[in-house]
Amino acid sequence: MISPRLLALARCPDCGRSLTRREHDVSCAGCGRAFAIDGEVLDLRPRASYSEQTKYLDHALHTDARHESIAPPVLGSRIRNDMLRRFLAPSAGDRIVDLGCGSGRAIAWNAASGASILGVDISPFFAREALQGSDLILGDLRKLPLADAAFNKAWSLDVFEHLSPEALRDVLTEAHRVLEPGGALFMYTHVRRNGWPAMGVRLVNRFARLCEHVGLLDLHQERLRKSDHLNPIADHEELARVTRECGFAIERITYYSPVIGAFVENVLARIAERTLVRRASRQGPSGARADAGAASRTARARAQARVRSRGVTYRMLVAASQVMKLDLLLFGRIQSGPFFALLRKPHAGQAPRNGANSPAAPAGRVP
Repeated sequence: MISPRLLALARCPDCGRSLTRREHDVSCAGCGRAFAIDGEVLDLRPRASYSEQTKYLDHALHTDARHESIAPPVLGSRIRNDMLRRFLAPSAGDRIVDLGCGSGRAIAWNAASGASILGVDISPFFAREALQGSDLILGDLRKLPLADAAFNKAWSLDVFEHLSPEALRDVLTEAHRVLEPGGALFMYTHVRRNGWPAMGVRLVNRFARLCEHVGLLDLHQERLRKSDHLNPIADHEELARVTRECGFAIERITYYSPVIGAFVENVLARIAERTLVRRASRQGPSGARADAGAASRTARARAQARVRSRGVTYRMLVAASQVMKLDLLLFGRIQSGPFFALLRKPHAGQAPRNGANSPAAPAGRVP
């Protein structure tokens, strides 16, 4: 959706000037560059391309069509969205940008908050619901096509681990630019150094690979999704230093070692998914056996429909999500690789200072 609000916030990624809507495109008032309108999305990717590109531009990552529609958040997605709401508290009057919005599902899940939310992603794989009801921009997070201090809040989920150290600094610097003084950035990502609870995660993942070996589940798509993880941050001390150098203070952090979550998502959910795919492959048109890609898409569409109906399947998944939250209760104070954090852009004249429960603070962090 290309609304007047989107046009008011958007800027040319090349020269930073404002944009003007024309009949078939949008043009820059400064350099005169014309930007295409791709369906319901404004393409504001910079003219110069970066050598470092995400694999999420690859169609192979989207063959299961999980991006095409949005179901209510369950399992790990529910935990991330609940933590987003706890840390960032989106509400009416907020101006929020989703940095690396993917399909746009987090925007849809938080639309009822009354906040004005705009999504930016380099990859054009948006869900139907997001295309119909959200402000979306095709753009590069390293050169955000947005006005200075245009937002008071931002979030970024499962994005920063895909960046190199240089790209991460570029993205954080741009996030700092588009946030107003006092603005907050919520992030979910991980550092390379793990705590002892990660041993449990590794054991679960080893068991999942054994299950895959005997044909109980298929982790191929998950490996593809993680194949471009660059993991730019070594540990939480480096995280504190990098965010401070980019103008942010870490105000709040909760660690997330998904031991229970790994078993639910990487074993139980994958076994259920494999069963549904096999069933779909036996139910091809005219009794013919469906190919693997078609069967995967059919199985996922049916599963999403069951979740959207909010019947028994949905209630079971919500219950499993609540069990997965035990990971936060048990391990949320133990420094580990994955984490949820709230970064704050200081007001003018204030230097970035880490909060009482930041990685630079003494032990006794409160999740």
